Amino acid sequence: MTLLETERVAVSPLRRGAKPRRRGPGLTGYFFVAGYAVLLLAFGVFPTGYSFYLALTNDKGQFTGINQFVKVAQDYRFVPAFTHMLIYLVMWLVVLVVLVVLVALMLRSRVRPGTSALFRFLYYIPGALAGVASVLVWLFMLDPDVSPVSWLLNSMGMHSFAAVLTPGNLPLILMLIAFWTGAGGWMVVMYGALNNIPDEVLEAARMDGAGPWRTAWHIQIPMIRQWIVYMTIMAFATGTQLFVEPQLLQTASLGRVSPTWSPNQLAYVYAFQQGDFNGAAAISVFLLALGLVAAGLLVARSNLFKLDEK
Repeated sequence: MTLLETERVAVSPLRRGAKPRRRGPGLTGYFFVAGYAVLLLAFGVFPTGYSFYLALTNDKGQFTGINQFVKVAQDYRFVPAFTHMLIYLVMWLVVLVVLVVLVALMLRSRVRPGTSALFRFLYYIPGALAGVASVLVWLFMLDPDVSPVSWLLNSMGMHSFAAVLTPGNLPLILMLIAFWTGAGGWMVVMYGALNNIPDEVLEAARMDGAGPWRTAWHIQIPMIRQWIVYMTIMAFATGTQLFVEPQLLQTASLGRVSPTWSPNQLAYVYAFQQGDFNGAAAISVFLLALGLVAAGLLVARSNLFKLDEK
């Protein structure tokens, strides 16, 4: 049999319309997901379920309905703690979204690729620091006696560390710490999202006479809207968990900052100073509900999980 005849025999089943055999679904995907699923159950689902159980019972395990929620809501520290957190969240989210998107647009359009890589690396460095370390850096920066920007603090009438850590300044200080720590990583993410926009789309905009700002407002920002919403949801969730920063500021200020400034601090006081784990669980459920409502509204209004129609 010649070589040509052998090839014809080999391909003849396909020519007669025979379908190639397909492998059934393997276990590889389940193997890769298994580790995440186990950790999610152990550190996410089970603790959340246990928090609900504690919030609906008393210290004797008796079902009490919404009594724990009513008790903590009537605490004189509850409303101020949530008010402080909401003021901080508004400042943090507005500054984060505006500046992150603005810097990412500038890196994409105004900076050469090699230079932008250097900037992205520099932006990411603060995010590599742990939360405690970043707070210690800012304690040094905010002390007029040792700060390299003491001239700026003095010009604002802040001549002592106590004057800097007044209650009215705390949301701004915490926002600066959060932005310095977390914004750099999001700038890298937004830069990557902007790079996914086809060059043909941007070239068509330029040919139609659109300048950089019109292109950014009408094309680039709408095309990365889902990433912006995702960033907002994650930043909101992180902001509601505010604990380390005000706790360290409270310690460093020798009690000038309230130990129940944020809801998580209030929950800590309930659990480890008053021994009321049920009340602490009720506060955590309040925070969970707030985060779920905010995320649900953002997802519904932005069509975050809507698939592109082909």
